Amino acid sequence: MSSRIFIATFEDDEDIRLAAIAARREGIEIVDIYAPYAVHGLDAAMGLSPSRLPLATFGLGLLGAVFVLGFQYWTSALDWAINVGGRPWNSLPAFVPVTFEIMVLFAGIGTVLAFIIVSGLRPWRSSNVPVARVTDDRFALLLRAPTAGPDRARVEEILEPFHVLAVEERHEIPDAAKNT
Repeated sequence: MSSRIFIATFEDDEDIRLAAIAARREGIEIVDIYAPYAVHGLDAAMGLSPSRLPLATFGLGLLGAVFVLGFQYWTSALDWAINVGGRPWNSLPAFVPVTFEIMVLFAGIGTVLAFIIVSGLRPWRSSNVPVARVTDDRFALLLRAPTAGPDRARVEEILEPFHVLAVEERHEIPDAAKNT
């Protein structure tokens, strides 16, 4: 089924957030939103599910802690047991600082790598923004409407209360939004 893409531009972050809520209320699918900076509440306005990145961070931190605890126990109690100052070979309190540091290291680096992989931020990937000033001071809202859906005049009518600057209609999706 063929679809049309509407690109609406805004000047204010609150206007684009409210416009996204209104577009969803009218049953128009939101393809993507381009903004020069992060806008609080925009993910909820788009209807996105909560991020699973905190779970990945927790899992990677736990993996790092288990790995370094096992490694420290193996090196000090099993493989190279040396009696230093009469302390036991498997002294857990001595392992805590290194375990904490490695846990934070695994969680931090792993979270950054997971974010880069999931979001597709790769050096060879070009960015195609639909509106020229969207990286400076404009916000863009990409809406997908089926062929039998609302026309441009109806979309402009829906977005008019939110100070829309322009609404452009295209019949192909911009390259940057094809991956969604």
